[in-house]
Amino acid sequence: MTGGAYFLGIDAGGSNCRARLVDAQGVVIGQGRSGPANARIGIEALYATLMETAAQAIAEAGLSPAERATIRAGMGIAGITRLGMREALEALDFGFASTAFATDAQIANIGAHAGRDGAILIIGTGSAAKLRIGGQDFTIGGYGFPISDEGSAAALGLSAMRHALRALDGRTRQTPLSAAVTERFDHDTAKAIAWMDQATPRDYGMFAPLVMDYAEANDPIARSIVEDAAEHIERFIETIFARGVARCTLVGGLAPRISPWLRARTVERLSEPLGDAIDGALRLAGFEPAV
Repeated sequence: MTGGAYFLGIDAGGSNCRARLVDAQGVVIGQGRSGPANARIGIEALYATLMETAAQAIAEAGLSPAERATIRAGMGIAGITRLGMREALEALDFGFASTAFATDAQIANIGAHAGRDGAILIIGTGSAAKLRIGGQDFTIGGYGFPISDEGSAAALGLSAMRHALRALDGRTRQTPLSAAVTERFDHDTAKAIAWMDQATPRDYGMFAPLVMDYAEANDPIARSIVEDAAEHIERFIETIFARGVARCTLVGGLAPRISPWLRARTVERLSEPLGDAIDGALRLAGFEPAV
């Protein structure tokens, strides 16, 4: 690194876009935050959000136009693997000295292991494992809901809906969980089906806290749903270590609540993250923290 250099890390996901600007010593001098910034919103909207978020961080730092032009940026973007998206991004002018791109999961993995080899198992609305072995990136799972995303919040919600509808039909016994789910639809099967026709993975994922609450309260169906999810997560973790990765970190919104349902010997194999996704984006940009 040379004196006076600036590095910008951006984590652009489906929920929000975050930016962090640091100087050559790693001191945070500016931050930014805005709305959704995954590839699905389209290249023009994505570019506008990335520029807006970067501009917030640059304004907070008070950089001059000349200083802005020296920035080296790293951006992790959800959905960048969509056909033609990376090429479209690389064709854009961000006005920085350099701009490197990766998926949001890749920067999360880089940050979690401080740039070294390792894996993250993401347990959020969806689920997928990202591995880095010998500097090469690999993915396990993550094929899309409902085919994939085992053990995720969306999977918990889908299982809860299935049980609730069977309970309404009388094919299985009602439990406090099924009643709580069907209450959202006035216990009306037609209303539930109409909702399902439009529901997204995130919509299903909204039921996950309810499932966890009832599982912790010993609702038998909720417990079975969560135990099944935990088994899928256990298998993910076993597969990750079988690939030869030394470090694995559990991340994602559901991770803290599902962890107590994993076997103790599994949890003991997991490592705490050494940094976050934006730390990974900064490393992608070329920033190397002093040891």
